[in-house]
Amino acid sequence: MRISNGSSGNNIGRRRGTPRRKTGTGNMILNQKSILILVALCATIFSMGLIVGTRIFGTPEDANKNDNSKNNNNNNSNGGAGTGASAAQHASPLVAATSKVAPSDIQNLILESARAEKFERELENLEEAARKRGDKKLAAHLRGGLAPGDVNYNPHHAVDDVVEADGVGGGGGGDGAMYAGDNGDHNVDNVQHNEGQGDSMHNHFVDALKREMKRDMDKLAKGEKKIIDGFHKAEDKAKDAAMRLRGVGGSRGTGSAATSSLPMYPYMTSPISANYDFSHYEPLGGSRFTEYKEGDSPYDLTSTSILHQSDELARSRRYHVLGAMKHVWKNYKEFAFGRDELHPISKSATSNWGGMGTTLVDSLDTLWLMGMKDEFWEGRDWVRDNLSHDHVGQVSGFETTIRSLGGLLAAYDFSKDKTFLDKADDLGSRLIKAYDTPSGLPHGSINLRSGVSSNFGWNSNAYILAEIGTQQVEYRYLARATGKELYEKKSDHVFEILHDMQPADGLFPQNIRDGYGSPSFSGSKISFGAMGDSTYEYMLKVWVQGGKKEDMYREMWDKAMMGVHDQLVQKTTPNGLTFLADRDNGRIIRKMDHLACFMGGALALGAYTDPRGLESDRAQRDLKTAKALTYTCYQMYARTKTGIAPEFMEFPSGNGDDMQVPGSAHFYILRPETVEAFYYLNKLTGDPIYREWGWEVFQSIEKYCKTKYGYGSLKDVNNPGFVEDRMESFFMAETLKYLYLLFDPDSEIDPLNKHVFNTEAHPVRIFEN
Repeated sequence: MRISNGSSGNNIGRRRGTPRRKTGTGNMILNQKSILILVALCATIFSMGLIVGTRIFGTPEDANKNDNSKNNNNNNSNGGAGTGASAAQHASPLVAATSKVAPSDIQNLILESARAEKFERELENLEEAARKRGDKKLAAHLRGGLAPGDVNYNPHHAVDDVVEADGVGGGGGGDGAMYAGDNGDHNVDNVQHNEGQGDSMHNHFVDALKREMKRDMDKLAKGEKKIIDGFHKAEDKAKDAAMRLRGVGGSRGTGSAATSSLPMYPYMTSPISANYDFSHYEPLGGSRFTEYKEGDSPYDLTSTSILHQSDELARSRRYHVLGAMKHVWKNYKEFAFGRDELHPISKSATSNWGGMGTTLVDSLDTLWLMGMKDEFWEGRDWVRDNLSHDHVGQVSGFETTIRSLGGLLAAYDFSKDKTFLDKADDLGSRLIKAYDTPSGLPHGSINLRSGVSSNFGWNSNAYILAEIGTQQVEYRYLARATGKELYEKKSDHVFEILHDMQPADGLFPQNIRDGYGSPSFSGSKISFGAMGDSTYEYMLKVWVQGGKKEDMYREMWDKAMMGVHDQLVQKTTPNGLTFLADRDNGRIIRKMDHLACFMGGALALGAYTDPRGLESDRAQRDLKTAKALTYTCYQMYARTKTGIAPEFMEFPSGNGDDMQVPGSAHFYILRPETVEAFYYLNKLTGDPIYREWGWEVFQSIEKYCKTKYGYGSLKDVNNPGFVEDRMESFFMAETLKYLYLLFDPDSEIDPLNKHVFNTEAHPVRIFEN
């Protein structure tokens, strides 16, 4: 969240109160698929156990038959076979075990094979001796393999390719092919027999065993096929159901019958070349994709081929976002490693956030998620050897919590390297002192060295809503990771206070006074932009983080969203675009901050986690607004000359323009909130359109913000060519991360079921995980 709308000023509060969130149905599919795979695996193992057990030990009917002919069988086995059984007890555990039960046909053959095993060992000894003499051809013959000079020799086959007794090569087929690669230890098809006694008996065994095993494998194959076919059918049904769910759009109860009448998605393009030249890109202009402006789902997305094409296209775009991060990190490492910020034009470095390596710490989990593990561990080494908070003076408690504390915790959550947790605990133990106030609300500014805290004089020493209500995700995780309950207790107390203060319409004024331990509102301005935004975000996120069990947070969120729809959701003229207005003294102010675009993602996440269900009236209302609002945020980009949105947009009524760039806020400081909304809506609904819009935004950033040493803020979104020597750490922590995740169908991140993002886009696992 940003305190002022100017493009310059002090560092404290230049981005106060931001929001984010994500994922859905795709993860449900993965869970169902995992269960089905487990069931299929268990069934397969069980079937194999039954077959092998039946063949070795016989069925109950076999046992009855064996009892009736026991004497006869014993007499038959007193000769050679009986001697073989005695020998087998020393030669094979399997033979020893089967010699104690009534023999079936296959058991008799196994008992007979005891003598064959001795013959096998003799052949192996001869083969080993041939190898030692260097006679590879003889060794190959002794093991039944093919060697150069043999009629059936093929240099593309392994040495273990088989030659059966009748001279037919077994390599790629036949019953014996299943043993290929057995290294000759006990491969019944890998031996040519030329001896009298062993040859006759062993061939008898081999033929019978192969027939038995072929029947068993045929039965097993049929059983496996039934299981696999059943699994695929169940998987297809699950995918179809999920695709229908993803296509619900703004209408209720959309199923296959409803979506079948919709046209197919028409905007798919070819994958992007690795050599794509962004300098040739020209923004395409606004007033396109108008079928999305009301928050509807205008196309049938139930086709898995459409989603597959979208994923393939996304992967080709992901490559270029990774390239952007590599470009930044290369120059940061060379010119500013360990410093708070790199200046992307002058390549100079500054420590304007207290000298805590803010850009490095803020970027760690982005490096991890992009697969830049070498760079991640280099960052870890710097944190371990150089990061210290002993020398740090006055800082913004909010900004330091969401950037530095959040960055350390996410790095720990991914890597489990205790270095990050130890540094986070040290930082948290200093920041938490800001909560030592009469009411328990945290001061906005704290000296990490002395522990002295205060509120900001420029805000008349009032508490700022977005600051006091946007630290809970971090402290609650830190409490669980360290076992220090104080972190969670103090931060949760803030929402207990806010819960008691929440107005009837659910909407909080952005300033609060501490009246000697009895907080009260100061002023009446309400905004989902600067100074207000992320407290609403954390109402929902803390509830998700806690496993959706702490009802107070969800109730506060739902109450606030009712107020949003009753009072702040507005339409532009003449085209009826949806936006969230500010309110002051009961008067609607027709403007919307870029920061407020986080609500597209937050509303979608709220809809997909609604306790009443996604198909409920409330969830459908929120999802429809999420989509309509995100379309407007996209238009805030598309309707400028650079294809990049300003700090906020005005929506005048009656002048013929839906929106206009204000003279006081025509800059862009690399903000992430719109691409954040794209990410959540694509992840939750599966609609590829959000990737299309995100790609347009990324192309404009590449063309108009990229510098030799990084990416700079754009001075005027309608006047290309003027880039400022300033690159916020949240460009790497949020903007590039959300763009990468938007184009990454293979990501491990699952905010709907496994992760929760803090307001700086640092994901940590929810408590159930």
